[in-house]
Amino acid sequence: MNMQAGNVLAPPSPKTLDAVRLPPVMMRDILLKTMFRTNTTLASDIAALICLPVNVTQELIDLARGQKLIEAMGTLHANSAGNEMPYQLTDAGKARALDGLAQSEYFGAMPVPLEVYREQVARQSIRNAAMTRDRLTAAMGHLVLPPALIDQLGPAVGAGRSILMYGPPGNGKSSISNGIRDALGDRVYVPRAIEYGGQVITVYDPIIHAAAETEVEDPNALRRSATRHDMRYVRCERPTVVTGGELSLDMLDLVYNPVARTYQAPLQLKATGGIFIVDDLGRQAEPPQKLVNRWIVPLEESRDILALQSGEKFEVPFDTLVIFSTNFHPNEIFDKAALRRIFYKIRIDGPSQEDFLKIFALIARKKKMPLNQQALIHLLKVKYPSIGNVFANYQPVFLIDQIISICQFEGIPYQMTPELIDRAWANMFVDMGERVAH
Repeated sequence: MNMQAGNVLAPPSPKTLDAVRLPPVMMRDILLKTMFRTNTTLASDIAALICLPVNVTQELIDLARGQKLIEAMGTLHANSAGNEMPYQLTDAGKARALDGLAQSEYFGAMPVPLEVYREQVARQSIRNAAMTRDRLTAAMGHLVLPPALIDQLGPAVGAGRSILMYGPPGNGKSSISNGIRDALGDRVYVPRAIEYGGQVITVYDPIIHAAAETEVEDPNALRRSATRHDMRYVRCERPTVVTGGELSLDMLDLVYNPVARTYQAPLQLKATGGIFIVDDLGRQAEPPQKLVNRWIVPLEESRDILALQSGEKFEVPFDTLVIFSTNFHPNEIFDKAALRRIFYKIRIDGPSQEDFLKIFALIARKKKMPLNQQALIHLLKVKYPSIGNVFANYQPVFLIDQIISICQFEGIPYQMTPELIDRAWANMFVDMGERVAH
């Protein structure tokens, strides 16, 4: 039976030790290290820790027993569900575990071989995530957007390639990015760790990956869930990684932990099957052109190249919708070749006066601020002409929050007057005549 998360086919649970597709010595050493580090004795508990079905775990235990590294403790464990036989490491097993820990501190969930993970990435590709107008509109429901913008965003998100959103600051580029994430709505399977060339690379990151449901810590439930999907994966919402001015090129490399002798996946690998948002492009230490050059191969060929400590390079799948967001005009920060490689360029402008008023009224209602016609006329006829009638999406929230703070400070009921508009406005824009001499 194929298990699904939304439209996504689940990774099948391995039925035998061979089906795990890892080197037997590596599996054996992870088993020994896990038993050594956690003092776990029952096959069902060990299975939960190494994320393999109980019968496969038993196969692995038997393999280590044959090598005199594990021994049965001789008495059945009456408290366990099936009167299980407990196991312990022999002296040779403890020595082997210590030896293994000296090479790599990694223990616990068996990693997924990179080749096997590649198959799962194809099953749950972001490009298969069905995007419809209704779904995108519903996810953007809290934003007042011109209809033409949804016309442009829909096909861009559906293609799952790359999007450059540009335009003046404060118009919701970040909110739109988050709306796109919410619109995807389905689930994917994220490996706890992957294996390449005998090296373990941890991928699942609870800070980035929102587990769709918590696994129940009951051995019987674990045994049941092991038949649902390969427990080496965590079923998650499609991931979203958001970076801003802090993004540097080395954040896109494998992170090596010299103490544990293990690797951690870089941000774009953790974002596989989801969205990678580069916010505030142009504010990073590295020039935007250099950052985009780093993405050229991944964006064009759906594969990324990473390097181990040894210098050995290898390919990983790149299956991510990359959204670049900038306040600069694209021609200021990119050459033509780089722009050609970004599939969709979408300008996000400030609202029209009509949309501005819609947003203003919505926010006022939400924050229980009564609207006042005289104050609004003052805002539109006196204040906005002073800045060339340039409206921005952030301004209604800013102005109304300022007026609320003033009312609270003055101890008066929430109200809107031309005088309060002036006071709020003064905090939104610094008078350019006030420049301080350096």
